[in-house]
Amino acid sequence: MSTLPKSVLIIEDEAITQRYLKDILAQFNLEHVDCYDNAKDALSHIKTKNYEMILMDINIKGAMDGIQLSREILRTRNTPIIFITAHSDTETFQEVLELSPYGFIAKPFSSQDVEMALQLAYKRYLVHKEKEEEEVFEENIDIVEIGKGFVYSKAEKTLFFEDRPVHLNVKQTILIDMLAKNINNTVDYDTLTLAIWENDYIADSALRTLVYSIRKLLPELPLLSHSKVGYSLSSS
Repeated sequence: MSTLPKSVLIIEDEAITQRYLKDILAQFNLEHVDCYDNAKDALSHIKTKNYEMILMDINIKGAMDGIQLSREILRTRNTPIIFITAHSDTETFQEVLELSPYGFIAKPFSSQDVEMALQLAYKRYLVHKEKEEEEVFEENIDIVEIGKGFVYSKAEKTLFFEDRPVHLNVKQTILIDMLAKNINNTVDYDTLTLAIWENDYIADSALRTLVYSIRKLLPELPLLSHSKVGYSLSSS
């Protein structure tokens, strides 16, 4: 069986459906499965426990429905939510889409429907989590190696050549900073222009002139042009 979340919270106000979901999940030997039928109790419990997945019925008891409850939960945590609903009207569907749900289970549903929804949602969650961790890791790496002899410190916003800082003007520094943070990837003309000159009106040749000034100052720096696209810095 494919990987499934170890802990699941069910928020469902129909007792029969709640029992049915618990029976289905019991087949998968999960570590924790808890159930609540209203937002107040669910929110109180979530503060003391983390779940890897939430099965959320849209219509639940109390003043807060499942969509409102989901907004409140997602305000403080990124727990993946699968919505359970018997309603398919456009307005409700659009409200749910705004929350970037990890899946839907339509009533009436089968055991297979629930298992497939959990598998797909959890796989998507793990991929998303891994990507976020990679991005955080990359952000925490301060030094970027560029070509032979060049390194860039993102924290100091300084380019070094053979351990000596290179003196750059403000616009040159912004350009190098943008390209170093996207090492080996092309940054398009518009993105670079907006970052360097913000909302000032400039000639189309201004960016080319700026790049030329850096190449003249640092002929060994691997600052590459990509025709009709943008520029990049190479690590090799």
